[in-house]
Amino acid sequence: MHQSLSYVHGAHDVPLIGETIGPFLAGIAQRHGDNEALVVPHQGVRWTYTEMNARVTSLAAGLLGLGLRPGDRVGIWSQNCAEWVLVQFATARAGLIMVNINPAYRRAELEYVLDKVQCAALILAPAFKSSDYLAIADDVVPELRQSPPGKLRSARLPHLRHVIRLGAGKTPGMLNFDDLLAPPCAERLADLAAIEAALQFDDPVNIQFTSGTTGSPKGATLTHHNILNNGFFIGEAMRLTDRDRLCIPVPLYHCFGMVLGNLACVTHGATMVFPGESFEPKAVLETVQAERCTGLHGVPTMFISLLDHPDFGSYDLATLRTGIMAGSPCPAEVMGRVIDRMHLAEITIAYGMTETSPVSFQSSVDDPVALRVATIGRVHPHLEVKIVDADGRIVPRGVKGELLTRGYSVMLGYWGDEEKTRETIDAARWMHTGDLAVIDEAGFAAIVGRAKDMVIRGGENIYPREIEEFLYRHPKVLDVQCVGVPDPKYGEELCACVVLRPGTEANEDEIRDFCRGQIAHYKVPRYVRFVPGFPMTVTGKIQKYLLRQQVTTDLGLAD
Repeated sequence: MHQSLSYVHGAHDVPLIGETIGPFLAGIAQRHGDNEALVVPHQGVRWTYTEMNARVTSLAAGLLGLGLRPGDRVGIWSQNCAEWVLVQFATARAGLIMVNINPAYRRAELEYVLDKVQCAALILAPAFKSSDYLAIADDVVPELRQSPPGKLRSARLPHLRHVIRLGAGKTPGMLNFDDLLAPPCAERLADLAAIEAALQFDDPVNIQFTSGTTGSPKGATLTHHNILNNGFFIGEAMRLTDRDRLCIPVPLYHCFGMVLGNLACVTHGATMVFPGESFEPKAVLETVQAERCTGLHGVPTMFISLLDHPDFGSYDLATLRTGIMAGSPCPAEVMGRVIDRMHLAEITIAYGMTETSPVSFQSSVDDPVALRVATIGRVHPHLEVKIVDADGRIVPRGVKGELLTRGYSVMLGYWGDEEKTRETIDAARWMHTGDLAVIDEAGFAAIVGRAKDMVIRGGENIYPREIEEFLYRHPKVLDVQCVGVPDPKYGEELCACVVLRPGTEANEDEIRDFCRGQIAHYKVPRYVRFVPGFPMTVTGKIQKYLLRQQVTTDLGLAD
């Protein structure tokens, strides 16, 4: 009888890793020292594991030399680059907590994050795409200009002591990243060794911000144990070895880049290859060919733009074997083309959420293609999952319910927010995902909907409430609801439905311009509709699904 319940456990004969990330990297560097660890062609970087490990040690010592201590938070605000990887592993080695800051964030979001987790240091790129990071930092921390580097005293951000910039240029009040890579003295190395020896694998190592349904982003706090093991078992599912070379065009500030990419590689002595600062189809095709990559990660929209590139046929992708497609459901036709035309016969699908480090389901390289398209695979090793009804009771196999995850991968909680943590992780340590799923008799799961109203635009999670709260600040906006509408390229796009204050007029551009430069570009609503009101239930609850149907029809986007 119990076989028919929607409960699965990934019992496994390969044990969990009981180490922190720093010593684990040192062990990999001993075993695979001459292997290439990191290749970043546009930066001229080609480091072996021995070289990378030495740089990580220098940076860890350099950060401690600034007076940072274990448990201090260090923000990283940058596009994909070699320095990002050094920060990821050096903070772990020094017992610091790395805070990932989305490169698309603008002023209000940066200030919120730095304040929320009380960052002691911020490492930033000078600029990326349309964002001038130095100017934004100057705006958020005007005291920088008058401060000697390392002596910052900010009225609004009292914990922030150090701003460290990438690149050779000099900026008033900021340290230069490369200066922290100077070879450390014996005393500093002894300090680092003592700190590293005292770290526990359940200590926090990383804070990732996920937009909350309540408006403000929440800082999911992850441990060494969380992400090191998840990265390892992700690599196991892909059958990675020290001969693999993984092309990573997905953002590092996401778990996709940092865990499914970097940690999957490092735990197997494989090579991380960055084709560019952000996704650009031609650069990915060139890099896979030039570096003879065996693996490639991406969200479905990325694979689509590679396949549709006019020069696709002129690249030799025959070295490819595996990779991960994740972030949103993959159309069957796309998966077929990826396997046939990109040689990715062993590509896998992964599902999870930041709060579970992130992967809890993944397909196997030898699962039938039909199952790799229609499902998210089976439960990951050492994790438990159950599907429950509205009363929290486990449903039979084949019945839809909310997916809950338990095990080593569940985050410590949301930084500084016990209430939100308790809403998400129950007394038995089950993480409530908010996703609706079905598990079949063979243990394959499919995601069938979202318990809440999250919009997934090209692999980016957008929580309508956050955008609504921002738009409420507009003087002409009386009420606003944001919904996702279908989009052939991104899967979904955001539409803001606005009720204007009586006697005011506005157009779509005015609403969008209000957002620009204040919130990340992917959160700026693609569509703006002015409406007299919203469909309501008898009790006055807004019926978002009806609103979504209405605007989808009005915009002529019905499937």
